[in-house]
Amino acid sequence: MNVTVKQLPKSQVELIIEITSEELKPYLDQAVSAIAKDAKITGFRPGKVPFDVLAKQVGDMHIYQQAAEKAVTKTFPKALAEQQLITVGQPQISIEKIAPHNPLIYKAIVALLPKVKLGNYKGIREEKKAITIEQEEIDHTVGNLRKMFGKEKRVQRGIQKTDKVEIDMDTYVDKVPIDGGTSKNHKIVVGEGHFIPGFEEALLDMIEGQSSEIKLTFPKEYHRKDLAGRPVIFKVKVNSVNEVELPPVDDNFAKMVGRFEKLDELHKQIEENLKQEKNSKEHQRWELAVIDKIISQSTYDEIPDILVDSELDKMLHELESEVTDQGMKFEDYLTSIKKSKDDLKKEFRGRAEKRVKTAIALRQIAKVESIVVNDRELVAEIEKEKTRHQSNPEIIQQIKTEEYRNYLKTVMRSRKVFEFLSKNN
Repeated sequence: MNVTVKQLPKSQVELIIEITSEELKPYLDQAVSAIAKDAKITGFRPGKVPFDVLAKQVGDMHIYQQAAEKAVTKTFPKALAEQQLITVGQPQISIEKIAPHNPLIYKAIVALLPKVKLGNYKGIREEKKAITIEQEEIDHTVGNLRKMFGKEKRVQRGIQKTDKVEIDMDTYVDKVPIDGGTSKNHKIVVGEGHFIPGFEEALLDMIEGQSSEIKLTFPKEYHRKDLAGRPVIFKVKVNSVNEVELPPVDDNFAKMVGRFEKLDELHKQIEENLKQEKNSKEHQRWELAVIDKIISQSTYDEIPDILVDSELDKMLHELESEVTDQGMKFEDYLTSIKKSKDDLKKEFRGRAEKRVKTAIALRQIAKVESIVVNDRELVAEIEKEKTRHQSNPEIIQQIKTEEYRNYLKTVMRSRKVFEFLSKNN
């Protein structure tokens, strides 16, 4: 096998791979055997037809094409290994020459994992911020827990703050109903501020069965750009008014919430949970700050489009999952922001390139510092994931795939790299 390499723009290379006629012979034998199994030729058992006899029936080029496919499948990975090339994405392969008693020549264009010249990643200084928990934060969490255990009582009086009400609502802009603006038996806890400013205040003193028109203006920063800053009319009917009785904050409340004997125990657990949450967020901030500095000090080869496009697809899928998890159709979301998927990809491109550079830098640091994830560690993490998702058969099946295994290995390696950076900065 002879391999010729030619450099192309954007971290791509062209390989011309030549397989001699002698090297091609085993693949011809395999092709003859495979084709002959389905060929019904009198006087020969299936799979035992000689080349010349089979060629007269199916054509010798058909056999050679089958042999070429088998040869490419086997020799292409060897050519990459021989040239020490690390590729990304699918190769573009085309047969350049195929003829009886001649060498097989094929061309492969592949995108390479871009090389990076790292800056002084061990000399980066980025301090982690100290974490503090204020009493107000604990009280706020306790308040949310009280609402979860509150008891509702239907009342025949005007709406007051903290009441839980059910309303029918129709929303109009320029006297035209807006998409997604109609809701029946919509539940609102008055005073929590989940609607645009002025809406919940306008409900105060309304009674069950009463209807009203509420005229307001959408905030300029409203998430739906087509509605931001525009006048709106809400036609509202109150279906029920419920007073919410919250439990007193005492030892009994602590027992109600969890396995706590005393209120102090509940407070300590809340404080610990808040610390863990804040520490996690601060660690994420620290990681982003560190990788930003590493990227700014590093020099990259040109990034192949295939890597950026793949990352864009991931980002779009992540956004779609977030939208659907909130109960909204992604198509409706795109309509509400007046953008297409292509528009979002253009917006996300810079972030996608940064994510690609991050992955390349972390991989290179792992290589330089001999940071690896061994099979024992990987298997242990996979078993943890299976236990965590044991009630979801679909996720369990995904965890078993080779694709997920490779993904998890990359995540674990990145985690180790950041642990290394934390110790060396």
